[in-house]
Amino acid sequence: MCRLAAYLGEPLYLEELIAKPRHSLLRQSLHADLAKVATHGDGFGIGWYGERDEPGVYREALPAWNDENLVALAQTLRSRLFFAHVRAATAGASARANCHPFRHGRHLFMHNGQIGGYAELRRALEARLPDDLYAERRGGTDSELIFLLTIARLRDGAAPDAALLAVIAEITALMHERGVEAPLRCTAVLSDGRTLWALRAASDGKPPTLHLRRCAGGTIVASEPLCDDSRGWQALPPGALVTISADGCRIDAGRETALAA
Repeated sequence: MCRLAAYLGEPLYLEELIAKPRHSLLRQSLHADLAKVATHGDGFGIGWYGERDEPGVYREALPAWNDENLVALAQTLRSRLFFAHVRAATAGASARANCHPFRHGRHLFMHNGQIGGYAELRRALEARLPDDLYAERRGGTDSELIFLLTIARLRDGAAPDAALLAVIAEITALMHERGVEAPLRCTAVLSDGRTLWALRAASDGKPPTLHLRRCAGGTIVASEPLCDDSRGWQALPPGALVTISADGCRIDAGRETALAA
């Protein structure tokens, strides 16, 4: 399982989330409290929005704690919207192409979890990609595949939250069709540079953890609270879909029913 964090609000330096807090993402890469594995050393990545529509990304297959460039970037990168991710691989080798976040045009995406029976389902799911998006696939992870399937729905006119939910439901339906008993478990974060959507869902009702905190200057979503004092952090329930924008934060629940259908 992976650990992730995302922020939208008044511009701040990346280190305020991934380095300075006592339970920062860098610390979680060595010792996560709420994950099945404590160490997340199979690569990392950050993504941020600046003055252009398309975001910047920096990804590396090294463990996050072993890259001095990450600390330097975190001290100097200031953004109103950014993603950060440390990886513990469940599908795909430890390679830069498999590190999050993934980028396509103005969209960023990162994910924690797995598709049950992914090796069995991969070919059928990849066949559902348009040719040009299949050609853009660089790694072998289920996470990148979820993202590209979501992009395909966006291009067909779906709203981002609806597109992501539809892809997760589509994959779950295929798992049922193929008799896959292993669950789909997912926390996913998607952004178009203006709005951020975060989903916590699973086909068995046991998704990876996801927490939310509203601060004076913005809103954070993270796999784990970023400080030892968990006050102010809200544990999101299974099935929650969070929409964060300049207009505020909305939490919709009950998405597990759609997955189980």
